Amino acid sequence: MSLAGLVLIVWGFAHYRATGWIQIWSPPRALKHINVALMLPAVILVVAAYIRGRIYATLKHPMLAGVKLWAFGHLLANGDLGGLILFGSFLAWAVYDRISLKYRADPGAPPIPVGGPTNDLIAVAVGFIAYLALAFAFHPVVIGVPVIGN
Repeated sequence: MSLAGLVLIVWGFAHYRATGWIQIWSPPRALKHINVALMLPAVILVVAAYIRGRIYATLKHPMLAGVKLWAFGHLLANGDLGGLILFGSFLAWAVYDRISLKYRADPGAPPIPVGGPTNDLIAVAVGFIAYLALAFAFHPVVIGVPVIGN
C-alpha cells in the first residue's frame, strides 16, 4: 500500500509539473546547493534506521529525521505551490509523527538489536552510494530534474 501511495504521489506531482505549475517565489541558487548538501545526511539517516548502530541509538528515529531534512531541503529549493504542498506535507507529517512517538503507549515496531560503530560505518557507506544513485540516476530519470550540473 505504501509503495502504491508513493507511486501515486510521484505520478500526481509529475502531472502537476507538466500541466499546472504555479510559481510562488524563485529560490536563490544557493538554496538549491544547500538542498543538495542536506540530502546526504538525510539519506544516511534513512539507511541508519535499518542498519542500526550508534546513529539509531542516539536519534531513536533516524528515518523521521531524514524525512524532515529531505522535506526541509526541498522546501528551500522549490518555490512552486505544488512543491510547497508536497514537501510541506511530508515535513508536517514527520514532525507530528516524531512528537506523537513521545506519547504513544506502544513502542511501535518490535525491538531490533542495535549494533555498534561498524553499523554506522556501513550505514554511511550505503547512504553515500544511495545518495549518488538518487542524484545521478533516480532524480533526473524519474523526477525529470537533474540534481547535479543543471
